[in-house]
Amino acid sequence: MLGRVSGKWSLGVLSETTRGPVRFAELERSLNGISRRILTLTLRQLEENGLLIRTVYPTVPPKVEYTATDEARELYAQLTGLTAWAARHATATTQADPPSDSAHDRPAMT
Repeated sequence: MLGRVSGKWSLGVLSETTRGPVRFAELERSLNGISRRILTLTLRQLEENGLLIRTVYPTVPPKVEYTATDEARELYAQLTGLTAWAARHATATTQADPPSDSAHDRPAMT
């Protein structure tokens, strides 16, 4: 599942689309630094993975909106919960001694 949202911009797109329908230009403005090409590829990937719904309205020019699916909203809620947990426990993990890879730090096998 994480592979489905592993792109650099995927979580930002999900964040914006879980709030309601959003147009391409709105996404482009809200995701500072994303190129049109990368936004297009990210939207296609999320749509193909069943996390976004793309709605095209028959107007001139065509109006297109993107909305997060129920599955995407649930996934986003879980990921934000995980992020909050990591933030709460960041000091505990940074204070812990890092594991050592050197053989002399390991107990001898008997």
